[in-house]
Amino acid sequence: MEPLVDTLIEDARWQGVELDRLAEQAALAVVSELGLPESGFEISLMGCSDTRISDLNADFRGRPQPTNVLSWPSEERGAARDGATPALPRPGPAGMPQELGDIAIAWETCQREAEEQGKPFCDHVTHLIVHAILHLFGYDHVRDADAALMEAAETRILAKLGISDPYEWTGSTTAG
Repeated sequence: MEPLVDTLIEDARWQGVELDRLAEQAALAVVSELGLPESGFEISLMGCSDTRISDLNADFRGRPQPTNVLSWPSEERGAARDGATPALPRPGPAGMPQELGDIAIAWETCQREAEEQGKPFCDHVTHLIVHAILHLFGYDHVRDADAALMEAAETRILAKLGISDPYEWTGSTTAG
């Protein structure tokens, strides 16, 4: 079976935490939660530095500062009604997976946030990848009911991975 996540390591520090393994584990947990097959989808993930993600954040969001994670869905999949489940894409056929989109994650910001929140680094990174993958599937947190739906999905997915509820901490952990 082809991996769901094509991981590009742009900052070598990511190799020490096996970002590719964390991302694949997160992606498999997300598709399982959504009732989708383990194949037929493709996600691109770049492990980068704060400098690189700051440039991307400036280019795509007009915010020239680092953030923890950014995501770019291949198409708009969000629900029209606040709190409704997004329309999920169909998997592509063998050898031609449905491209869901791209994700970038920044080392320094993730490390700082994990330390500030007293969380294991890999747990925090896994949460951010789950969060970003849900964005690729059309989940969002701009409207209140959408945020509640997304956070509940994240919490369920992470619990299945043995990771504590990230929203027990009172600060914001997500940006993109």
